[in-house]
Amino acid sequence: MIRVALVDDQPLVRMGLATLVGSEPDLELVGEANDGREGLEMLRRTRPDVVLCDIRMPVLDGLGLLAEVTADADLTAVRVVMLTTFEIDEYVFEALRAGASGFLLKDAEPAALLEAIHVVADGGSLLAPSVTRRVIEHFGTVRRPAQPHPRLDDLTEREREIAGWVATGRSNQEIAEELVVSPDTVRTHVSRAMVKLHARDRAQLVVFAIESGLGPG
Repeated sequence: MIRVALVDDQPLVRMGLATLVGSEPDLELVGEANDGREGLEMLRRTRPDVVLCDIRMPVLDGLGLLAEVTADADLTAVRVVMLTTFEIDEYVFEALRAGASGFLLKDAEPAALLEAIHVVADGGSLLAPSVTRRVIEHFGTVRRPAQPHPRLDDLTEREREIAGWVATGRSNQEIAEELVVSPDTVRTHVSRAMVKLHARDRAQLVVFAIESGLGPG
């Protein structure tokens, strides 16, 4: 059973998400909140596996909640998926950088929302959908000059190369096809890069790679 929590200041949005989560036999809705501060209290009380959280909220916004979650050792297992109304939102990159496991548009198809919950609960991140790739590419091109991660030199040449491919939003299978290696080989290098750079998950590895100026090839 995957335990899910909702944090959004729009009652209709919460109602729709709650109905969707409640329709799935393997999902359990453990709590709702209408702002970030109330959401933190709820998360510390319920310890969900996945929380769907609006980026823009009163009292404490989604970025503020995310910062508190990633800094709290008791909430290490909680995965945060940000919800946004806009395809290109200035907060999206910061959310991924701060440790969000991904983001979704609020008008996403129900099936996409359900898939997102399952992917994140399983330790993945929301980097496969084309919309995510567009956002990553957008922020990767408009940010300031590269600022290499302080532990970038710990990566092997192959790990740096594959981290650069990960930054394009490609899956392990897609990277494997590009490099003519097995998906397991890619997965191993990705895992090692995440450990060395202290990336919370694949989404954060993408941000570190982009900020460090890494790219494919």
